Amino acid sequence: MEGIELKLSTKILTGLVLGIIAGALLNAFLPGQVKSIDHYVLSPVGQAFIRIIQFIVVPVVFTSLIIGLTSLQGTGKIGSYTLKLLPLYIITSAVALAIGMVTAYLLKPGTGVSITDVGQGPGKAQKSQSLVDWLVSIVPTNPFEALSTANLLQVIISAILIGVAMNLVKEKAKPFLALVESVYSIVEKILQIILKVAPLGVFALMASVIATQGFGVVNKLIMYILGLILALAIMGVVYYLILLMVGARPNNFFKSFFPSFSLAFGTASSNAALPVAMDNAGNRYGMKREIASFALPFGTALKRDGAAILQGFNALFVAQFFDVHITASLIIAVFVSALLVSFSTAGVPGAGIIMMTTVLTAAGLPLEGIAIVAGVDRLTDGFRTALNVIGNVANAAVIDRWNK
Repeated sequence: MEGIELKLSTKILTGLVLGIIAGALLNAFLPGQVKSIDHYVLSPVGQAFIRIIQFIVVPVVFTSLIIGLTSLQGTGKIGSYTLKLLPLYIITSAVALAIGMVTAYLLKPGTGVSITDVGQGPGKAQKSQSLVDWLVSIVPTNPFEALSTANLLQVIISAILIGVAMNLVKEKAKPFLALVESVYSIVEKILQIILKVAPLGVFALMASVIATQGFGVVNKLIMYILGLILALAIMGVVYYLILLMVGARPNNFFKSFFPSFSLAFGTASSNAALPVAMDNAGNRYGMKREIASFALPFGTALKRDGAAILQGFNALFVAQFFDVHITASLIIAVFVSALLVSFSTAGVPGAGIIMMTTVLTAAGLPLEGIAIVAGVDRLTDGFRTALNVIGNVANAAVIDRWNK
């Protein structure tokens, strides 16, 4: 199994690199044909891959959570894991947000850039939910609707309720548990089949992005891109140090989860990387199954360090861009709103840009700033998503280590 997984990691990485090269060549030498090639070949292949891997996200989360919860035999450990995870999520997200804001404040990527440089007009501001509305919306009214709409938080709550009830009814729940275990085994086999085409899917996605967007706008926003990637890298180092401090084998950690990190980078979707992360947790890293089956889906629905860094970094970038004086009240408004937004950002490509509306509005910053960064969002989305997955599995690894 180890050799197969390492081979898969190499193939995914190769697909990433070849996709970037192919996209750059198409953009440079066949600019007139890029639109047709992307429309008929690259984009359909890439989107089909994301759709087929999302096909198993909900059944993996639902079945693995129920299996994990029934193995706990009681609600005590569920509450214990939740009470341990939530403070970790808040603290590490706050650290990530602070890193993003400090990096933007020191590098000042928004100074010296103009609208004419990036060639963007005012962006469309999409209204997002208030915190109260979001909290109410995560409570499911119909478990089948939660499953069909792939609302991960509602799926998790539904699975927890069912798992707890199954523990209470004991013997009578055994037939349903057997069905759930059978579904999980089937979904696990489907994942193995899907991963065989993962390199092709990642290649198509990366080639599509680079071919259609090119590197022209990158030259104008190079400090923004490098600054954001630097902030993400610093947070990655912070997680390495945290894992080292708790004795969670950081080198083995990054090696074990490399397939899920690379898939997250290529697809820019935390949801798509979840089934692979759960497979890596058990088969490569040796994380306790009951922790992996609860913590990883829970973290995928809530934990977004990449989103936290993005919101803090972007808010200060927009303030610098529009020459808005950065005050203590502005920093507090950005920090609080960005921290809350990071927990409600969907695990799909482009979700961070939509959620920018909430943070910019809370800080009194121009919504036109969304358009400035929208042009390069997809080029940095992969880095942010990879950090989202790193943060999720790292927090789970810390809990796993504590329980050992």
